[in-house]
Amino acid sequence: MKNISRVFIILLLIFSFYYTNKIIDFLKQQDPIMQEIKNKSDKYKIEAKDAKISDNSIISGRKGKEVDYNKSYSKMKQYGFYNESLTVLKEVKPTISIDDNYDKYIVSGNKEKREVSLVFTVLKDTNINNILNILEKNKVSATFFIDGTYLENNINLLRSMKNHEIEILSYNNSYDSSLFKTSISYLENITNSKVKYCYTKDDNNKLLKLCSKNNLHTIKPSIYIKNNLYKNIKNNLDNSLIISLEINNYIEKELSSSIDYIKNKGYDIVVISELLSENY
Repeated sequence: MKNISRVFIILLLIFSFYYTNKIIDFLKQQDPIMQEIKNKSDKYKIEAKDAKISDNSIISGRKGKEVDYNKSYSKMKQYGFYNESLTVLKEVKPTISIDDNYDKYIVSGNKEKREVSLVFTVLKDTNINNILNILEKNKVSATFFIDGTYLENNINLLRSMKNHEIEILSYNNSYDSSLFKTSISYLENITNSKVKYCYTKDDNNKLLKLCSKNNLHTIKPSIYIKNNLYKNIKNNLDNSLIISLEINNYIEKELSSSIDYIKNKGYDIVVISELLSENY
């Protein structure tokens, strides 16, 4: 009998707590402050946009935003009146996001962004000093995909590249799983940042599978250029373009003028992680 009484009391307390919360929430919803928050909420709402998938490729989407009713209400209630400047917004994630799709080639950022990324692949014998000087002179950051052998032989240089983004390429053009993981760990220790991306110029299912397994996105550039840089930029410039450049004398010669052209057309030059970010 005592056990039945205890169960009854517990159920009664749970019901009372639930009912009390319902009353409190009802009164909150009727509060003129809350009603005004809801009336003005549409002006802040931005719909999230899903990433676009086509076969084995993906283009990043965009997060949305909307009013956080409860947090906005709590802040305004402290002052006892509606104050639009105290409105609190919250992030709305897209249903389809690049963050959930590692098994696709990322070929572009969100097409609403008036941004482009410059991407350089660095093999074991590549000399990047001239490229770095040009980027520094033009106050532009780029993304460098580094071969494992180059990584071993140029530690100090890589540590000095503070304004640039450094990602993993391969190890002597090999995609052996153990070597790949070793290169990733080594690079992360040198740069004190997490490796996020792999790179391929063409479809490479072995690489895609390896990178996906390690929770790395695989970048396949929108355009690959090894000469006639200025002409190619002029003919192909578009929102969220991933521009992959081979490091050679032709590219070095036209890089500054091409950067000027991109900027004069109203585009920002950003690193890959910023281009592909789905933040609004």
